Amino acid sequence: MNYDKYITPNMLNLTDPYAVKILLCYFLRQINRPITPNQLAEIATDDGIVNYFVYTEAINELLEAGTITLEEENGEEFYVLSEIGKFGAEDFKSMVPKSFRDKILGSGLKFFAKMKNQNDVSVLVSEQEKGYLVTVHCSEGGLTLMDLKLYAPDREQAELLRDKIAQNPVDFYSRVLDFALENPEYKPEVREVEL
Repeated sequence: MNYDKYITPNMLNLTDPYAVKILLCYFLRQINRPITPNQLAEIATDDGIVNYFVYTEAINELLEAGTITLEEENGEEFYVLSEIGKFGAEDFKSMVPKSFRDKILGSGLKFFAKMKNQNDVSVLVSEQEKGYLVTVHCSEGGLTLMDLKLYAPDREQAELLRDKIAQNPVDFYSRVLDFALENPEYKPEVREVEL
């Protein structure tokens, strides 16, 4: 049965604990990386995908059944999907509307991109004698990719620049490179002066 046709924009989250359990297993299977309990809770509940109380009930039932386990590595706990959970995620994923599956995957990818950006990118505003500077520093693995300062005449514009860059620093960096590579050579316009 195709449940997607019954989903409207007003339906913000899943309320059936069984569907939420399938959705969480599906997400863990797709993301295929260590994820802490706090990270999973934030991903599943912050975008209005799952109600927090239903999420808590579903996680507790998944842990009790051994569908997911809580493992420790370097002093931090992570959820791990068991073999049963992996099979269930694939076999029963169609019981959860694709719109919710796409939504949780998108939320997870956004969450991990934001985490990476926070580690690799800093965007700071500093007041100057006249106006403000927005300093953008992008690095990866100890290598500085970009260190750029942009002028803004007032704090409001500086903060707007900072916020826009911080939303998607990878795209900003790519656009700066694209512009630099496509920037045409300066060719002065020659005009004779009438005497």
